[in-house]
Formats: sequence, C-alpha cells, structure tokens
Amino acid sequence: MNRDFFSLFNWKKSIRLRLLGSLLFSLIVSFFGTSLINNILRFILPQIIAPKIEGAAFSFVGAAFSFLSFLFCFLLIFFFLMRHIVRQVRTLADGLMAIAKGDLNYRVPLPGQDELGEVAQNINYMAEQLQSMMKRERQIETSKMELITHVSHDLRTPLTSIIGYLNLLKNDDYHDLDEHKRYIHNAFNKTQQMKKLIDDLFEYTRLTSGDANLTFRKIDLNSLLEQIIIEFEPIAQEHSLTVKKDWEQQPLFAHVDVEKLVRAIDNLLMNALKFSLKPGEITVRLAEHDHFIVFAVENWGSPVTKEQEKLLFERFYKAEPSRRDRDVPSGAGLGLSIANYIVELHGGRIGLKHVNGHFTFFIELPKTAQITKYNGSDEFI
Repeated sequence: MNRDFFSLFNWKKSIRLRLLGSLLFSLIVSFFGTSLINNILRFILPQIIAPKIEGAAFSFVGAAFSFLSFLFCFLLIFFFLMRHIVRQVRTLADGLMAIAKGDLNYRVPLPGQDELGEVAQNINYMAEQLQSMMKRERQIETSKMELITHVSHDLRTPLTSIIGYLNLLKNDDYHDLDEHKRYIHNAFNKTQQMKKLIDDLFEYTRLTSGDANLTFRKIDLNSLLEQIIIEFEPIAQEHSLTVKKDWEQQPLFAHVDVEKLVRAIDNLLMNALKFSLKPGEITVRLAEHDHFIVFAVENWGSPVTKEQEKLLFERFYKAEPSRRDRDVPSGAGLGLSIANYIVELHGGRIGLKHVNGHFTFFIELPKTAQITKYNGSDEFI
C-alpha cells in the first residue's frame, strides 16, 4: 500500500516536472524562433506591404505577426513535447475505464520503464489481483453450494435410517429382544454420525469466524499422543489396520491448547483411516528438532494428482468416492481444513508429502513461545 502511494506521488511529481520543463523549453525555443523569423521577415515585409500602409499600421501588423508567430511556435513545440505523455495518459485512462466496466482480462499496454510505465504495471497488477479475488469468490460460492448439497445428503441419509428404526420400534415390528437391541444400536450409531457432521460444521465456523478462544498450557506431547493412540487402535483394528508407533519414550513438552490439538491429531488419524488400503498399516511418528516438534501420520492409499494435493486442505473439499472407505461415515470435507486452522493458531504449520500413494501428513509445532492471532488480537503463548 505504501509502495503504491509513493509510486503515485512520484508519478504526479514527475508529470509536473515534465510539464514545467516542456513549458520552459517551449517558451525559450519560441522566443528565439520568433526572433529569428522576425529578423528574416524584417527585410521582406517592407518591400511587400510598406508602400501600401502607413508606419503606425505597419508597426501594428509587425507586432501582431510576431505574437502569432510566437504563439504558433509555442503550441507546436509544446504539443510535440507533450504528445507522448498525453498518449500514455489516454491509454491509462482507457485501460482504467475498461477494467472499471468489468473487463478484468484487459492489460494496459505500456512497456516503458518510466513513471507512467510503473503506473501501468500497478494497474495491471491491480487487475490481476481483482481477477484472482473474483475467481476465488466464485470458487468459495461454488464450494458453499457443494457443501449445502453434501451436508443435506449426509444429514438426510442417517436421519432417514433413524426414522425407519424408530418406526419399527414404535410399531413393535421386531421378532425378539436381540433384534430390538440391534435396531436401537443402529439408530444410536446414526445419531453419532449426525453429531460428528454437526460438530465439524460448528468447529469450522468458530475457527474461521475468529471466535476460537484457545487456552494454552504446558503438557507432555508424548503422554498425550500415547493416550490418543490407545483410543484409536480399536477403531483401526475394526478396519483391518494396525497402528505402528515410532517415537522415543521420554517427555516432550510444548505449550498447546489440548482440546484443539487433540482434535487436529484425531482428524489426521481419521483421514488416514478412511483412505488407507485395507488391510494395511498406519505409522504415527513424534520427533523433536532444533526449533520445533513434528507429529506425522503415514499410510498407503490410492495415489492422487498434484492438483488434488493442493486441494486437500481446502475448505469443503471432499475426496473422490473411489478413495473413501465406504465403511467409515463421510463428513463434510472439513477435517483437514479444521486441523489446518488449529495448527495455524498454535503458530505452526501443517503439510503433506506424497509419493506414489505413500502419504505423510505432518504437523510442525514451535518449541518456544509464539504469537497467535485470533479474535482480532495477538495472544502470547
């Protein structure tokens, strides 16, 4: 912003200097040019008009001719000096008008390296940024519509099942107590699926709206991860997956919001659960480096393209149905996006390394205190 302001200021200053210089140069050249023309015509006009007019009239005609000569020379020279600038300014004005009318593909054709060329580059940069913002807004709008479609489907499916089971129970349409319990169990599982989806939506809304209030405290990540894996292993075994732990059994302390960090780690583990080849193995790593701590989840799955890799952390992005484990309830496609926001609030970063179907999702957390931003303010960790 400051660079653009000073660029505009320098451009205005340069135009004024050019205008002033052109005026002075035009005046000087016109003065000497008129003097030269008068000296030449001084010997010609007397023979032509002097015999026909009196002396006073002759002096008036000479003065008028000198003024007109000076004016003509001044305008001609000034126009010649300023025509390039006028043409460039007109080009800038036409470009701004075209962009203002919505043609964001238009670019001002000013290749010069002077101040006007720099202004043209700034205008083109502005058009590119507006075009990028418009494209991004369209993508967000499309994503929101897709979210509504996905959420409507994902909510309707378990809700229909719950209604069906409750109707069976209401009408006593079961053969024995075991079938009665199975209906209740299935209905309960469907309610948990709906709760997971609603929780994801609520959590994402809180994180993106700036209402996330984090409470940081010093904890042992080793013990925290051990507890998370103990709870995750039975779920993984149900889906023919084994969990391999790879970290040193010694305390590793960091300042984190426990609830939020557990949510982020759980999202990475569930992502690996959904998209791992079955039977298979999920490797969980925890390591300490010079200035940060790294948590990683590795698994083997179906390869994805580079374009898909870039979209994995995008909000509302859902993997293709061919990559999903159909035995695992699908969500709104917010898991990795939620994890990304949580890690950013901790002053860290989240990323992916993928080679021929081998996925490594990692979280880097700073070892020292950082500043994270939320609720429009800075909070020291």
